Amino acid sequence: MSTREGSLEAPTRHPLDWRNPAFYDEKQCLDEMERVFDICHGCRRCVSLCNAFPTLFDLVDESETMEVDGVDRKDYWSVVDQCYLCDVCYMTKCPYVPPHEWNVDFPHLMLRAKAIQFRAGTPTAFRDRNLSATDRNGRLATIPVVVQAVNAANRMPAARKLLEGALGVHRDAWLPPFSSRTFRSNPPGSAATEVKDGQRSPGKVAIFSTCYVNYNEPGIGADLASILNHNAVPFVTVEKEACCGMPKLELGDLESVAALKEKNIPKLAKLAREGYAILAPIPSCALMFKQELPLMFPDDADVQVVKAAMYDPFEYLMLRHRDGLLQTEFPRALGRVSYHVACHLRVQNIGQKTREALQLVPGTEVNVIERCSGHAGTWGVKKEFHPIAMKIGRPVFRQATEHPGGEPDWVASDCQLAGHHIEQGMAPKADGKIAHPLTLLRMAYGLN
Repeated sequence: MSTREGSLEAPTRHPLDWRNPAFYDEKQCLDEMERVFDICHGCRRCVSLCNAFPTLFDLVDESETMEVDGVDRKDYWSVVDQCYLCDVCYMTKCPYVPPHEWNVDFPHLMLRAKAIQFRAGTPTAFRDRNLSATDRNGRLATIPVVVQAVNAANRMPAARKLLEGALGVHRDAWLPPFSSRTFRSNPPGSAATEVKDGQRSPGKVAIFSTCYVNYNEPGIGADLASILNHNAVPFVTVEKEACCGMPKLELGDLESVAALKEKNIPKLAKLAREGYAILAPIPSCALMFKQELPLMFPDDADVQVVKAAMYDPFEYLMLRHRDGLLQTEFPRALGRVSYHVACHLRVQNIGQKTREALQLVPGTEVNVIERCSGHAGTWGVKKEFHPIAMKIGRPVFRQATEHPGGEPDWVASDCQLAGHHIEQGMAPKADGKIAHPLTLLRMAYGLN
């Protein structure tokens, strides 16, 4: 029995022993779920974070014993299905994470269960595999002519109804349009400037564009490039990058994560050893290289080198600012900005660097929203989860409209998927107001 109610020490993460056959032993996993669920039932601090905890607590409260031992183990899987691995419970709420002796790591326990599910096969396996194949989908959807057809179909109610029936993608869920011109097919050029290393920040950057920026909104990558050029930071774009692996991780498809790691890490490690800071403009992708791959491959030196070189763009820019190397003349005010901190940015433990950067702009009032939007990558577009995703997002939708200074001029999230999910939940109040923070900073600099 613990002598402490909770831990005041910084959370630590154990490596993920995913190649051990015991990792996939269903009984052992269920035993660990029962242990952890019992601790969660006695605490209940995470009840407002997502739908996994209300699902668990309802199962307990409706059981004959009103304890975890009264819950049928087959119902544990309904809790697993509701977890989308945002990691917020681990990093911001749970008092029993390691090094506490109870050693509770709810997200990675759910990941283990998802990996067992994935190996066994599920009724939605076809849908889930296809939705998480972001590179393949992007390559196919951005073929000339095809891209127009795909984007048009995504806007047609009849086509969306067919897609819901055939693939299980909710007819009302916002789907990202594809760009006819990808980021990597026409990467922006770096200005010929001298590499100026700071005390805290490397003086040259490699842009890991991410699937979303490459195939869906290349303008975000162009904004980042413009900001780097304006600040005299030479950059390159990562050649032949593959998906970071986060969509496959969230599915429990760890072998595919490993395959994608083999495509990305050698190139990224080479850049890191050459002194580049690697910037990923989507938080989930940065988190993959900062946390999940290092925990899956703790003994891989290249993975650890990439981890040390990976930055969120605003984390990097604020380090440049601390080094006295960031341009701070902003000719354009941004006004009132409702800024949503994406979950996968919160758990990077870097502080609110995006807020800090936007607040450097005179005439800008940033109202911060620290709560999950509910989108969670592919989870929020699935037929069975989209209504729940909208429900989870309601407090965020409301807070985004309630800027202390009045009606917001802009609504922004570091996760552009979350941003558009918020836009859908705020409609029509957010029409024309959604912009990525990098876009806002580029605008504040007065750059075209």
